[in-house]
Amino acid sequence: MLDASVAVKWAIPANETLTSESLQLLKRYAEGEINFIVPDLFWAEVGNILWKGVRQRRWPRALAERAISDMSARAFFTVSSGALLTEAVELAFAYDRSVYDCLYVALAIQFKTEMITADERLANALAAHLPVKWLGAFRAE
Repeated sequence: MLDASVAVKWAIPANETLTSESLQLLKRYAEGEINFIVPDLFWAEVGNILWKGVRQRRWPRALAERAISDMSARAFFTVSSGALLTEAVELAFAYDRSVYDCLYVALAIQFKTEMITADERLANALAAHLPVKWLGAFRAE
């Protein structure tokens, strides 16, 4: 399971940090080696990240639109945030993290898997206690 910060790297310019690590995960997914589960929030977050990048002139609008199309075609198994909300709020209070981030963590807990994030601060804050892994850790694998 991954968060939007990882998936969006599949579409943005290769000079962004951790792009090769994210592409390694996408390759494993394409080869059927792994699957991805996401909360429904994932789709809005991906769209927002891509919109923001265009607005900040980090990449062209056509790249963002193509990325949205490609991402939608992958049709990852998606779980309602409503089904995760109670646990996500409890995690947010316990670890002083946003409910948005904790929706991903709650999903990882529910499916007994790891949440992979490109947010190093989030991973550092939670990895010792919860199934959270920083994308940069894939460099060693």
